[in-house]
Amino acid sequence: MPNSTSRREFMKATLAGGIGAGFASRGSALAPLGKPAGGGGNSAASPLPIKKAALLGMLPKGLSYADRFKLARDVGFEAVEAYTTPDQREADEIKKAADDARVRIHSVMNQGHWEWPLSSSDPAVVEKSLNANTRYQDAWTRSQEQIRKLVPLAQELGVVIAVEEVWNKFLLSPLEMARYVDQFNSPWIKSYFDVGNVVLYGYPQDWILTLSKRVVKVHLKDFKRKEDCYAWVNLGDGDIDWGAVRQAFADIGYSGYATTELEGGDEAYLRDVSQRVDRLVLGR
Repeated sequence: MPNSTSRREFMKATLAGGIGAGFASRGSALAPLGKPAGGGGNSAASPLPIKKAALLGMLPKGLSYADRFKLARDVGFEAVEAYTTPDQREADEIKKAADDARVRIHSVMNQGHWEWPLSSSDPAVVEKSLNANTRYQDAWTRSQEQIRKLVPLAQELGVVIAVEEVWNKFLLSPLEMARYVDQFNSPWIKSYFDVGNVVLYGYPQDWILTLSKRVVKVHLKDFKRKEDCYAWVNLGDGDIDWGAVRQAFADIGYSGYATTELEGGDEAYLRDVSQRVDRLVLGR
């Protein structure tokens, strides 16, 4: 992001072009405010009202943005999660491609969240070191301090800052994530829950039930433990109990977007992923 551009100007410009900026803590995204999650009491025996989306990076990079969004629609995705970009022309191109294909950009992932995490003690770059150089409590305090500065602007622009649990040795349990979100006491700070990211040290269905109405967006991927290693795999090829996950989503009444965050591929691959979401997550 150019130094001459203020945070407010950048966020407004990119949002106007269909691309938002996730200036929250590590692994967070800026999500347009939609129908709130929650409600509870539903049964996973019926198809869930979750909306199906794909990460922009999964779509073939050799295609134009227009063709990428058309392909997303053709294989069954109704929305796409994009990335932040400081290039307004690129933002405009992505927004037009989405509009022309009638595919919504439902969320925007912060591209700079690893390089410049808000847990840094260096105010000049907001971090150059890794978390190993930051104490856990300091990461908690500093990141919350920075996010609080963004709440008024998030409210003004009508977006939710959604904090995701990622492999950065921070927010390692659903109880911690719930407490972290609750301490903001703001409807503009929610949880972006990644189903696959917690499998190594927890159970996705338990995270979903614990976070409940705090969940505003969802990432979908699967995780496979092997004899001497582990791997990210396609939905249904790993260790996740998708029946339990689907029931947990039903129990909290989640009806927001679920975005596949997997390797990219061609039309046949993307169509298969879309059908896996239907079968495993939506129960269709």
